[in-house]
Amino acid sequence: MLYMENKMIGSKIAEARKKINISQAQLAQRLFISSQAVGKWERGESFPDIITFIRLAKILGVDLNYFSEDFQSMVTEMISGEPLVKQSAELPSEKQKNKPSWDLSRGNWVDADFSGLKNLHEKFSSSNMQRCLFIGSDMSGLLLKSNNIDSCDFSDSEFRGSLIQSTNLANNLFKDCSLKETEFSQSYIYGCDFTGADFTGVMIRSGGLEKNTIANAMWNRTSFIDAQIADIVFDGTLEDCSFENCAFKKVIFRNSTLINTFFKNKSLKGIRFIDCQADRMTYEFLKNGKADLTGITLLTS
Repeated sequence: MLYMENKMIGSKIAEARKKINISQAQLAQRLFISSQAVGKWERGESFPDIITFIRLAKILGVDLNYFSEDFQSMVTEMISGEPLVKQSAELPSEKQKNKPSWDLSRGNWVDADFSGLKNLHEKFSSSNMQRCLFIGSDMSGLLLKSNNIDSCDFSDSEFRGSLIQSTNLANNLFKDCSLKETEFSQSYIYGCDFTGADFTGVMIRSGGLEKNTIANAMWNRTSFIDAQIADIVFDGTLEDCSFENCAFKKVIFRNSTLINTFFKNKSLKGIRFIDCQADRMTYEFLKNGKADLTGITLLTS
């Protein structure tokens, strides 16, 4: 890295961590990484990527510029490298030549209005986006990789079949979005509003879902795998869903009906049920995981 010494970054991380009185293991758990990785940062053997830097600053209660006076230059370097999505070597057809194609990759977008945007053709990676509008846009079939997306509005947009990978999503609006068959992989989703969103066939894998609003959402064939789920309230009907190897903290199911929903986790103590119903199979999954079944009644056949 041109502007930042690894050892300096490491000492800054260690200093801020000790100031809030948490261990390397506790910091690693909140970042969804190994404690060995935190140790390497603090020894100056490696440093976090930009997405992890953003999450790290939030946890440590510091500004990004705490790590260096030249942090903005470092961010520019990180998001201006080679495209993460390689384009096909095949020549485009005549139909493709006449079709508009927008490339938002490797950009720094602030207060831009892209509402109604279509034909992105997978070009939406390694970008920093703040307070941008994508209302009513077609985001389907995209690979959104290594982005920092903060306080943007995607309300009424279509995300069907997209892959959102290694991305930080904070304080965004996804109201009434169709997320059908979308995969969130190794992404951290914090403080977003998914009111009325359709999560049919969605997979959330190896990432974090914390303090999001998901009222009146549709849950069908939705999978959570190796995910950290915290400060979330589920409502409505969950059918054919699964929670596998997830960590729960302050998760509430309120006025929910759980049908054929699979729970396979080391601990379900972080879940609370209020005025819920479940079918026999789901009830037994929860019972086997030693969940507190208070607040759940069995559905009658």
